[in-house]
Amino acid sequence: MKTIKLAIAGLFLMVANATQAQVSVNVNIGTPPAWGPAGYSDMEYYYLPDIEAYYDVRAAQFIYFGGGRWVRATYLPRQYRNYDLYGGYKVVLTDYHGRTPYVYFDRHKVKYYKGYYGAPQRPYRPRPVYGYDDRRDYKRYDKHYDKHHGKHDRHDHDDDHDHGHGHGRR
Repeated sequence: MKTIKLAIAGLFLMVANATQAQVSVNVNIGTPPAWGPAGYSDMEYYYLPDIEAYYDVRAAQFIYFGGGRWVRATYLPRQYRNYDLYGGYKVVLTDYHGRTPYVYFDRHKVKYYKGYYGAPQRPYRPRPVYGYDDRRDYKRYDKHYDKHHGKHDRHDHDDDHDHGHGHGRR
């Protein structure tokens, strides 16, 4: 009797563990890109009207027409390398489930023409900020200048015009 109870408990734990593993795998597949529109939990594709391309959320790939065929790639082709994914409109295709959304390209191209904008969108995550902060750079430079030259150095007579920034780059 004890053996049967242990076997049932072991079987139950194995099933529970397999179910938990399946759930965690499904959650990690298909995470929207940072530039994707917020507010859509179960989507597979976006259509990008400005460049007449698709984005497969689950595979994290762009789908575009090139070289006489539809191509899947991690990055957009060279001619669209400066395309603003955060600023461009994304049509969320909620009614298509399959591997070839471009079978409806003729419809999408007409309905969602270049320059099409529907309801306002906000990205899944904010746009990253690149470059350096000018104000932070000035603070670092000012500390360096004051340390080595002093606030009223004899080479720094025109204090009223440079507001304590000293001489040098801007």
